[in-house]
Amino acid sequence: MALATFAAGCFWGIEQSFCQLTGVISTRVGYCNGSTDNPTYKSVCTGVTGHAEAIEITFDTEIISYEALLNLFWQIHNPTTLNRQGADIGTQYRSAIFYHNEQQKQLAIDSKNELDTSQQLSAPIATEISPAEHFYPAEEYHQCYLEKKGLTSCH
Repeated sequence: MALATFAAGCFWGIEQSFCQLTGVISTRVGYCNGSTDNPTYKSVCTGVTGHAEAIEITFDTEIISYEALLNLFWQIHNPTTLNRQGADIGTQYRSAIFYHNEQQKQLAIDSKNELDTSQQLSAPIATEISPAEHFYPAEEYHQCYLEKKGLTSCH
């Protein structure tokens, strides 16, 4: 088993996407790489804590690779917008890959560079690649939010 942590805007939608992958054992949404301990949704939404809305994924490396998770990450959001995904604006909605080891770091950098040079996107990639610092799980009502509400997307 291994961990992967990504931020790609509102965590509800990205959780739904990753949950559908074979080899993903579990997910939890939360707040990552900010400056305060034990943030709440309300405090993160102010933008003051510096946390990103993120998803922590536990996956079986015998079934799915980190590269496959990266591929989905690039597909499910716009990595060219700084601190914004659609109508969601603020540092908490930034695009980020939070790596857990040097191999994940290098794979993230390589995939970013490959996509950036492919000219598939209309602007340069703004995605942050940094070490995963403390991950704080979001409040229970945020976990599997779309599934609980019987929704298939945020919008």
